[in-house]
Amino acid sequence: MDIGIGDRRDMGGAVNVGVVQTDMLRSARFRVEREAHWRQLDDLVTRAEKGGAAALGYDEVRNLAGGYRQAMNSLSVARDISLDRALIAYLESLCARAYLVVYAPQESLGGLLTRLLVQGIPQAVRRSALPLFIGFLALVLGALAGYKLCNSDPSWFYAFVPPDLADQRTPDASADYLRSTIYGNEGHDSDRLAAFSAFLFSHNTTIAVLIFTLGIFVSLPSFILTFYNGLILGAFFAMFARKGLGYEVFGWLSIHGVTELAAIAIACAGGARLGLAVLLPGERTRREALRHQGHDAVKLAILAALMLIVAAFIEGFLRQLIQDPIWRLAIGWGMGLFWVGWLLFSGRDSKVSREPVR
Repeated sequence: MDIGIGDRRDMGGAVNVGVVQTDMLRSARFRVEREAHWRQLDDLVTRAEKGGAAALGYDEVRNLAGGYRQAMNSLSVARDISLDRALIAYLESLCARAYLVVYAPQESLGGLLTRLLVQGIPQAVRRSALPLFIGFLALVLGALAGYKLCNSDPSWFYAFVPPDLADQRTPDASADYLRSTIYGNEGHDSDRLAAFSAFLFSHNTTIAVLIFTLGIFVSLPSFILTFYNGLILGAFFAMFARKGLGYEVFGWLSIHGVTELAAIAIACAGGARLGLAVLLPGERTRREALRHQGHDAVKLAILAALMLIVAAFIEGFLRQLIQDPIWRLAIGWGMGLFWVGWLLFSGRDSKVSREPVR
């Protein structure tokens, strides 16, 4: 009996060893038949991971796609016939890496920023005609109202303009003093100009962010705040114009104001997109409408921030260094033409989707 049991154990052990040896032979044969293709795919994937798909030639890209399909087929067969786990793990890793190279977006940070500037922002602006109209309308109406009221009654200036913003530039100031604020000589102190530029950017950005975020409340707070900024602009212009300095102050405001005021109006337009999504969601729910409109609204906010950076540099440096009104007008309105040209024509050579570029 003992011998019989021992015999059965030996026979069972022999069977198990035979099964293992058979599996190993099948795995080895399977690997030998296909390993060259896997190594070629591994090499192509490694190169693409380091340098991007652009580092591969046309034939190599074709071999990459074909090798990926062959590797997926090998993985499927290996799982079906239960080959050894190490081989299956290797194929799973190789196929996952190849999938990312073949199908995942191959775009660097620089490429993403380029696409945003060349396509994303300009296309978002062109899709935002009504919000932009609301933003610029609020600014223009405020400026006209501020000018009319302060031109007829200078005391309105004190109601519109905060004392810390007016400083000593008030309707009671003399024409000579007001002229000195337009043609100052601050340009000789570079440290002071840098600090002034940083302050202006911080101040203007705070206003733009506030205007943008308040837009979600059905656009009305953004409209009012933008209108108020227009009131301040109109009040200042009326004060200088009453002293015979209309042309000078127009140049003084233009060099930075064309970019800065447009940025504020664009921030209002971004807020208006959010507000319109809440007010007029259409067939979508308000949450879906906010998500849909939010992509373009964020792009408008990014544009406003970019323009405020440029405006802060111009206001903090160029406006102080350049005293000639003609040059101030040329720079200010030249920048305006640059913004219009970029936003109207950039990205039109590509296929423009009606949905926001994400």
